[in-house]
Amino acid sequence: MLTMEQAMKQSATRFAPGQIVKGTVIEVRNKEVLVDIGYKSEGVVSGNQFDDVKTVKVGDEVEVLIEKLEDKDGMVILSKEKAEFKQNWDKILQIAGEGATVKGKVKAIVKGGLLVNIGVEAFLPASQIDIIPPKNLTPFVGNTYDFKVVKINQDRQNVVLSRRELIEAERNDRRSKLLTEMTPGDVRKGIVKNITDFGAFIDLNGIDGLLHITDMSWGRIGHPSEILKVGQDLEIVVLDVNKEKERVSLGLKQKMQNPWDAIETKYTVGQKVKGKVVNLVPYGAFVEIEPGVEGLVHVTELSWTKRIAKPSDVLKQDQELEAVVLGINRDEQKISLGIRQLETNPWDQAEAKYPAGTRVKGKVRNLTSYGAFVELEEGLDGMIHVSDISWTRKINHPSEVFKKGDEVEATVLEVDKANQRISIGIKQLAIDPWDKIDQLYKVGDVVTGKVTKLASFGAFVGLDNEIDGLVHISQVSEDRVDKIKNVLKVGDDVSARVIKIDRSDRRIGLSIKAANYSPEQIKEEQKILDQLKPGEDLVALEHAFEAFDQIKTKE
Repeated sequence: MLTMEQAMKQSATRFAPGQIVKGTVIEVRNKEVLVDIGYKSEGVVSGNQFDDVKTVKVGDEVEVLIEKLEDKDGMVILSKEKAEFKQNWDKILQIAGEGATVKGKVKAIVKGGLLVNIGVEAFLPASQIDIIPPKNLTPFVGNTYDFKVVKINQDRQNVVLSRRELIEAERNDRRSKLLTEMTPGDVRKGIVKNITDFGAFIDLNGIDGLLHITDMSWGRIGHPSEILKVGQDLEIVVLDVNKEKERVSLGLKQKMQNPWDAIETKYTVGQKVKGKVVNLVPYGAFVEIEPGVEGLVHVTELSWTKRIAKPSDVLKQDQELEAVVLGINRDEQKISLGIRQLETNPWDQAEAKYPAGTRVKGKVRNLTSYGAFVELEEGLDGMIHVSDISWTRKINHPSEVFKKGDEVEATVLEVDKANQRISIGIKQLAIDPWDKIDQLYKVGDVVTGKVTKLASFGAFVGLDNEIDGLVHISQVSEDRVDKIKNVLKVGDDVSARVIKIDRSDRRIGLSIKAANYSPEQIKEEQKILDQLKPGEDLVALEHAFEAFDQIKTKE
């Protein structure tokens, strides 16, 4: 039989703070439970340490940790939670070292992550909850998951978990399996994981595949976000699998028929179609007539008559319009469209409307080095060549006669439908004075006029009937003239004698110094001029008068 002293020593050894002992519930109160652990006094356990204190019954056995053998009231302070924690902690250390997988239930949201009960409370950082850290943690509370133990601190008795590493490991296994099983042409389900400017990454539950923007739709797409959003479920087609680089190319439009396959049954040459301008380029405009089908309106097909420098001058992006199908190339997936074909080609009626000889009126629209363009009607211009301005005057540039906006009258000379040109002339409105030149001027006549133009070789004199005569520098004076501008200027009134008329070249030669010659002198000069070879250039008369002077000197 034990002595009192021995019993006290044994009791002290058996009951000490920090020990876990079994006890029996002897009373259940509102906020606490009394437990008999076989010590000289009962122990007290806080009621909030039980899942539901109302379910605790007298006689229930419970394991508790002794926190204090005697408080100020002589009661033993016990803890059910600490007993469980100590037991679970020891168990965790035995079976779940770093790297092990444990099951746990999410208890609550804490700063930086979640609190998880795995037998002991463990911390799950927000970055380790899933592959993409969730913004809302509330849905995870109350759920049970598998976790990987990534860190155990025995001194602080805390555990750090990761759910993400298990998911990634599982995905790696699935990735290897998918890369082995997946072949081009397979139809798979996926979720839009991320959207970029060039496409979207699709989660195939084990591997991410790229859905390029060009494979999203047969139609034109400005940005993937126009038809996709993150989290969207998709059914896509596998286009290519690169096992070495672990890359998968996906397609969405391949689930639908290529609209170009039946293009020739939908559209025919000459058919009118409606569409939207989707792109403007220097050489034309691309018009979408249905998703995936675009036609090109070349800049030359915008108008029958207007010279359009670039399509953006008359068309706008996203503009709705009507056009005519001009050609279809199914193999190259090209459709040629025209807008001008919606209207009657004015050149189809130009020959009938403006036959040669028709008198027309219009305003000078533009001047070039070779002629003047006159607007006959909207879209139709007639061109007056410099050679068709005057029968008699030599016109070097149309600006000598016209300026923009001038109202002119002319005669139609020719209509060239193929090249879309109408030639008109002004001089044809009057009779050619050279047809009756013999009635107007004869060699020997003394004429008067004004100097209209100076050249290095002589001066042009304007005569009646809009005919110009040329006074060579050698025929200005009996004295030698080095520079014509030293003796004559534009606007001077002069008298001169006609010394040569050349009908074939439409030229009249004049001599100021011969204005006062006698008939005999004139005859002598005429003989000299007649000795010139046929076709000699009498516009300038330069060589003619030089020859005349040389012969005269010899005589």
